[in-house]
Amino acid sequence: MRVGFLHSLIRKDEKLLIAELRKRGDIELVFLDDRRLVFDLEARPEVDVVLERSINHSRAMHALRLYEGVGTRCVNAYEVARRCGDKILTAASLRDNEVPQPEARVAFTPESALVAIEELGYPVVLKPAVGSWGRLLSKVNDRDAAETILEHKSILGSYHHSIFFVQQYVEKRGRDIRAFVVGDECIAAIYRTSEHWITNTARGGRATNCPVTPALADIALRAAEAVGGGVLAVDLFESEGGLLVNEVNYTMEFRNSIDVTGVNIPERVVSYLMQAAR
Repeated sequence: MRVGFLHSLIRKDEKLLIAELRKRGDIELVFLDDRRLVFDLEARPEVDVVLERSINHSRAMHALRLYEGVGTRCVNAYEVARRCGDKILTAASLRDNEVPQPEARVAFTPESALVAIEELGYPVVLKPAVGSWGRLLSKVNDRDAAETILEHKSILGSYHHSIFFVQQYVEKRGRDIRAFVVGDECIAAIYRTSEHWITNTARGGRATNCPVTPALADIALRAAEAVGGGVLAVDLFESEGGLLVNEVNYTMEFRNSIDVTGVNIPERVVSYLMQAAR
C-alpha cells in the first residue's frame, strides 16, 4: 500500500507517525511536501490514501479537495478540514447537531461586533475564524478594550480578521480538556493546565491524564460526528452546566499526550488509516 504523507514541517508528531508507518512492512511512504507540490488537476497521484499533516490550513484544505476530486481517499477528509479549520463553521456544525458549546455571536463589522460583545456581556473571547495554537485570541474585559481591539483588527488585520467570532468566556479554573477521537472511539483525553487563561500545550499548558468517562466520550464523539468524523482532537470546557465543546482540531497534535495517557496514539491513527484505505 502506498501512503501519501501530506506535510509541511516534520515535527515530533509527524516523526512518530512516520515511525509507526514504517513498522508496517506492507506500506510504502510517499512524502508530499505542501511547499513543493504542483497539482495537475486531471492526474491522479500514485498513492492509495493520503494522511494529512499540513500546518497551513489553506494548503491542507485545498490539497485535500484536489486529491479527493480525483478519487484518492484522505484522512482527514476535505469536508472535515473545511469545517474544523473555520471556527464559525465548526460552531455551526455543532449547533446543527445539538452539541453543547459556549454561547457565541458572529458579526461582520466592528460596529456590529461591539453590539454582539455587549449582548453576551463582559468578559468575552474574540477569536479569528481561522487560527490555531491559541494565537490571536483576545479576552475582552470591558468596552474600552473592545473598541481598541476591534479597531486594530479592522485596520491591521488580514481578510480573516474581517469576520468577528465572539464567544462567551467560560471560567475554567485553570484547565480544560482535550479528548482524542479516532473513528468511533474516544481513545484518550488529557487535562491542559495553566495559570494563563489560554491553556494550549503549545503555549505552555501542562498535560496530565484525564479519565475518559462515558459523558466525556459521548460529547467528544458527538462533536467529531458533527464535523464529519475521522482523527480529531476535541477541546472541551468543564462548566457548571456540564461539558461544552470549544473547538475541534483536524490536524491534531498528540506528542505531549502519549506518555501521560499511556495510549499509543500514533499506532491508533495508523490502524485507522489502514482500515480507511481498504
